[in-house]
Amino acid sequence: MICGGGVGLASSAAVALLAALLPFALANALVTVVSTILATELHARFTFASGLRPSAGRGLLRCGLRHHLQSAGTAAAAFSVTTLAMLVLHAIESTPGLAVEQTVYLSASGLAGIGRFLALRLYVFATARKQPVPVALDLHRSPTRRESLTTAS
Repeated sequence: MICGGGVGLASSAAVALLAALLPFALANALVTVVSTILATELHARFTFASGLRPSAGRGLLRCGLRHHLQSAGTAAAAFSVTTLAMLVLHAIESTPGLAVEQTVYLSASGLAGIGRFLALRLYVFATARKQPVPVALDLHRSPTRRESLTTAS
């Protein structure tokens, strides 16, 4: 909650400031891109303790292109949710106040954030599950009398 929520609150303020200069959808898109990269790195380092280490050519970034692209997919869904919520608000109320806009934006962003967290946890930063060790069957060995009796019954 600290990483995602902190980035979400900062994003909310940034969107409000940028929306005064740009159309809301463009401001939301710019903030979504920057906040997605930041949140992905924070989640890799702290939330999911992925153990990723910076490698040559990535500077301070711990996540590779795969993580950022998968995270971008979740951010695209979150962007759609927040943009749709704001478009619906402006269709209902042509000039909503800043408090109403922020309430709608933060509510939509919170719901999208929960969905995004689940996708990151269950898919993007999922740790490899231990696979059961397959039992090798020796087909050339003849069963003992005891094994024959237990399989026959």
